[in-house]
Amino acid sequence: MSRICELTGKGRQIGHNVSHANNKTKRVFLPNLQNVTLMSDGLGRSFKFRVSTHGLRSVEHVGGLDNWLMKVADTKLSPRALKVKRELAKKPAAA
Repeated sequence: MSRICELTGKGRQIGHNVSHANNKTKRVFLPNLQNVTLMSDGLGRSFKFRVSTHGLRSVEHVGGLDNWLMKVADTKLSPRALKVKRELAKKPAAA
């Protein structure tokens, strides 16, 4: 399983450990990913995602999963999140 946030696309970053003698060795900064269940008000269902804590705060700030999915670009979303977004887009058209 890759270490990428399913809602924001945030992934690993690469940098250096720098010693006191200024020696540099490669290291990886990983996002703080959490397994969460988010409720979709429009679909009346819950969905499980692997989301960074920053992404979770952003979703709550925007007003929930439905608002976040409609706001964010498709390129940042995972295939599972894209599927939920398409379901959400179909729902109001059918009603």
